[in-house]
Amino acid sequence: MCFSYISRFVERLCERRYRSGMMLRGRYKIMRELGMGSYGITYVAFDKQTNNQVVIKQMRTIRKKQIKESFLREATILQHLSHPQIPSLYETFLERGVMHLVMEYIDGETVESLIFETGKTYTEQEALAVLLRVLEIVSFIHEKGIVHRDLRIPNILLKNDRVYIIDFGLARFLGEKTPPEDTYPLEKKLRREIDVKSDIYALGHFFLFLLYSSYQPDTKEERSWEEELNLSEPVRIMLRKMLQIDEMYRDSRELIKEIEQTMERWRKDVIVS
Repeated sequence: MCFSYISRFVERLCERRYRSGMMLRGRYKIMRELGMGSYGITYVAFDKQTNNQVVIKQMRTIRKKQIKESFLREATILQHLSHPQIPSLYETFLERGVMHLVMEYIDGETVESLIFETGKTYTEQEALAVLLRVLEIVSFIHEKGIVHRDLRIPNILLKNDRVYIIDFGLARFLGEKTPPEDTYPLEKKLRREIDVKSDIYALGHFFLFLLYSSYQPDTKEERSWEEELNLSEPVRIMLRKMLQIDEMYRDSRELIKEIEQTMERWRKDVIVS
């Protein structure tokens, strides 16, 4: 465990990172680094040709062959996904033998930063409404024969109440063979399976993050989410199915239908009361 941590730390130190102000291709001026993932380092850059900000993803140099395959796949997947709430791929290029992706920059806040930095909280109804908007995009992705496999709070953005999904670095086409991950814990295996149910499972945890944003613990005792959260019965049932505790949804459309029916019942109850 210690050796693995040190190895990853050394790998990060050895990566050639771009400094603010650096120019790429005589066109893209690096503004700031957004972060480093398993496969790439992302930056916000200014495009001198269009006078717009863009996101540039620089391929990491470790495991170069494997990562290059992932980069090429990500580029292909983004080309398949023309959607206003998914970043567009503008171009790919090589710089000193290193592959780069240039993508649309979306000036939004991640759900992660909204909850943990700005203190945003969600009621049960607000959380369900956000989940529904995310699922509408995810359903489009699935209909294109693709699974995202990384639907976490850092990869879902909100801008003026509009949802965006970013980072398709782990996305795969349905029908591809799920890579062997015998050493992964069960939760990670469930998130990484090349099947629509992996995205639904991940969104179950995303939904829990939204619901826990307004949770105030009244005891130090560790309890399950079903004991801690004061949920309506339809939402509790929904979560159990998303998290594969009970029989899971066949696809995202089935879940969307159940959410819409639940929200409609809530609206009718408000009118009646």
